[in-house]
Amino acid sequence: MASLLYRLGRLSARRAWVVIAAWIVVLGLAGGSFALFGGTLTTAVSIPGTKTQEVSDQLADEFPQASGGTGSVVFTTSDDSAFTDDQQADIVSLLGGMTDLDDVKGTVDPFATQAQLADSQAQIDAGRQQIADGRTQIESGQAQIDAAQAQLTAGQEQLDAARAQAEAAGQLAAAQAQLDAQQAQLTAGQQQIDTQQATLDSSLSELETQESTLEDGASLLDLSSGIRQVSEDGTTAVATVQFDKALNLVPSEAKEAVVSHLEDADIAGVDVEVSNDIASTIPEIFGPGEIAGVLIAAVVLFVMLGTLIGAGLPLVNALIGVGVGVLASLSLSGAVEMLSVTPVLGVMLGLAVGIDYSLFILNRHRTQLKAGVPLEESIGLANGTSGNAVVFAGSTVLIALLALNLTGIPFLGLMGTVGAVCVFVAILIAITLTPALLRLVGPRILTKKARAAVGRTGAVKVPSKPMGTGRAVLTLIGGVVVLLIVAIPALSMRLGLPAGSSEPVESSAYQAYKIVEDKFGAGVNGPLLVVADLDQAVSDDDLVAEQVRVGTELAAQDDVAAIAPIGASDDDALLAFQVVPEGGPTAESTEQLVRDLRSLDVEGVSSLGVAGNASGNIDVSEKLAAALPLYLLVVVGLSLIILIFVFRSILVPVTATLGFVLSLFAAFGGVTAVFQWGWLGPVFGVHDPGPILSFLPILMVGVLFGLAMDYQLFLVSGMRESYAHGSPARLAVQRGVHAGRTVVIAAALIMAAVFSGFVFSNSVMIQSIGLGLALGVLVDAFVVRLLLIPAVMHLLGDAAWWIPKWLDRILPDVDVEGASLERSHPAAGAGAGAGAGAGAGTVAGVGPSDAVSHVAAEAPVDAETSTRHHGDGAHRA
Repeated sequence: MASLLYRLGRLSARRAWVVIAAWIVVLGLAGGSFALFGGTLTTAVSIPGTKTQEVSDQLADEFPQASGGTGSVVFTTSDDSAFTDDQQADIVSLLGGMTDLDDVKGTVDPFATQAQLADSQAQIDAGRQQIADGRTQIESGQAQIDAAQAQLTAGQEQLDAARAQAEAAGQLAAAQAQLDAQQAQLTAGQQQIDTQQATLDSSLSELETQESTLEDGASLLDLSSGIRQVSEDGTTAVATVQFDKALNLVPSEAKEAVVSHLEDADIAGVDVEVSNDIASTIPEIFGPGEIAGVLIAAVVLFVMLGTLIGAGLPLVNALIGVGVGVLASLSLSGAVEMLSVTPVLGVMLGLAVGIDYSLFILNRHRTQLKAGVPLEESIGLANGTSGNAVVFAGSTVLIALLALNLTGIPFLGLMGTVGAVCVFVAILIAITLTPALLRLVGPRILTKKARAAVGRTGAVKVPSKPMGTGRAVLTLIGGVVVLLIVAIPALSMRLGLPAGSSEPVESSAYQAYKIVEDKFGAGVNGPLLVVADLDQAVSDDDLVAEQVRVGTELAAQDDVAAIAPIGASDDDALLAFQVVPEGGPTAESTEQLVRDLRSLDVEGVSSLGVAGNASGNIDVSEKLAAALPLYLLVVVGLSLIILIFVFRSILVPVTATLGFVLSLFAAFGGVTAVFQWGWLGPVFGVHDPGPILSFLPILMVGVLFGLAMDYQLFLVSGMRESYAHGSPARLAVQRGVHAGRTVVIAAALIMAAVFSGFVFSNSVMIQSIGLGLALGVLVDAFVVRLLLIPAVMHLLGDAAWWIPKWLDRILPDVDVEGASLERSHPAAGAGAGAGAGAGAGTVAGVGPSDAVSHVAAEAPVDAETSTRHHGDGAHRA
């Protein structure tokens, strides 16, 4: 690989303009592809196959009238007074005009809806009065019938007595006609009474049926009494906009047209705010914060390299790489659903690694130029040595990012793929465009002072003794304790998805969220949809009673503010309800309510499904938790294999991974403290602390693991080479740190600066990703790699480089730093070891990224020893 990159570097240098033109063409093709095939990004996080998605699909199938996405528009009076008739009329007119907009299916008039609710209550009250009046009439009629029946019974008794007397007197035959006539009258009267009683009983039965139906309706109305469209004080109204497709499928242009239509409304004394379902905008891919981060990176580069050309070259490479990677990825957005933060992650990684990878090669080239290596030869050698390390370091990042596809979560896998594309382009840029630009820049990559001293660089002092064991122990203990303390907030980390409360304070979405929370209750911002699958279909006559029965069971759960029936399926076997929780969409109580509802056992209901923001949070978290073990196994496993190849050691990769775990949890702790606990909230623009972005932990694992292994590779490879060339194990640790610390520090500062620029985005998703990655990089580079790993390596001593002999024999010699290339090119040796005669502990022209460039000047090693170490894989048996 080193020889191939050496030849590629020289070829790129000789054909500099061809290489530059080729990359410009590639950039143009990527831009043209985006212009032709690019589609709409989405802000809605959806995961197919989850319980929430199944309920949403079921609702779409069984309730087509309720299909399509909805968003809310909040109207409130400026002076906090009740709406006037004119204001209401203007609002209704404004809503009516929205039906002409693309993708808008209709709107719901809040005033008409609230009036209907009030009418329903009035009708129920009137119905109850009518039923009471009817019952009074029936009772009066029953009293009359009872009185008539009493009279009839008395008459019958008298007639029976008269018949008995006549029979006793022997005059029955003479009185028979009269008695029969009287009996006929009594019988007719009884028949009349029976008819009246039957009529009255029928009326009573009908009245009771009406009363039951009325009371069922009243019960439903009582269950939904907490749901209002107009606030009780009459100052605020919430209207609903219905789209003809799911929100994540509604084009951003259609949403923007809705927002524009509402913003253009000039209703005197009325403010209009739009919920984040409609007003959520695609975040800026490259805004002021990101520009500030790049400027800070430029300052770091200038301080390190001393020239504007040197500082600008990595930036140019990174920007071209980002342009190619992101535009090429965005060209797929027309064919696949792409989350809005996906290209932003590509920009983050592309900028960070693009600058760093070019810097590694550039700095090696500068070191060799100072030592007198010819320009073209130096470019080839830098590409073959540091470029080789870049390829191996980048491979760990690629593995970590591409493995996100193993989670089974499409949007997360796509994020990883886009990030991997940008990193891959950054690697290609580093090993092709960097050599080409270095050829055009020539010696001007050095300062005037350095150019004047080319070939006469004095010896640079390197450590001649290891750190103290006591210092190593204290460093290890202190560093671990500090990281564990910083990680404490991670123990209480809650995962979720952003709600309107996380939008910028000045945004319409945030204002709408807060107004609704204040006027209607927090739960109205995140209602749940509950679907009850009945064991048996109910009749139309029993439908309302069944809705009341099931709704009452739902309302009996803790933290339920209101229940409203949405409807029933055509076959009356499925009932749907809107459940308004007491807490907001990200509250712990709401998440617990989702769990309670899903586990609720209702007689006659085979299953209860729940959809909504809170249920989506739970499903995403469960899906990620299930995918994490396999993801970690693949990422850590493959990366450990690469590191074993590189370092020919068992313990070095293991300690590298354990150090990463510490830095990862420390980063989790920092993110939790800021975004969930609200610490330093004003500094980072966190105004409403809430749960951490649900997919942030696994995303941080993927990105930070790859970057951490980068630093491990560039730092520890210097220790390995120093040890391989005869330095005692503990002294090799010091020399490796001395050789690599400057470039690791610079690289970490550059990455942290780039990532930090995204902390001030207008999207909380991007903010949390930026802060998490920035914290992770800083902690891993400055605490783990520069403090803990050297301390552990010192304490392990020779054991750090132990490897089973059988494994050593079968492992290929990766030669990540291109040592074989240096040995085969005398100029490399001259560049790396000029000044070796200065004796042990000195080396001329050591570049901070060149962990091996000082090895020839270390403690004298006889030819036999050196040959033995290189021949057996550069390790000690």
